[in-house]
Amino acid sequence: MAVKRSEYYTMEGNTAVPQRKVCPRCGKGVFMAEHKDRVSCGKCGYTEFKQ
Repeated sequence: MAVKRSEYYTMEGNTAVPQRKVCPRCGKGVFMAEHKDRVSCGKCGYTEFKQ
């Protein structure tokens, strides 16, 4: 089931604010998936573990 890209942003005035972390390797437009113990990029595999 695909998620609409518009669900990754909220509007504050005239500015769109991203709700998820952006992948530092892939750059703008590639959001990281949030898991219980980590966030990971599905495109390049970059992973950050939560503390």
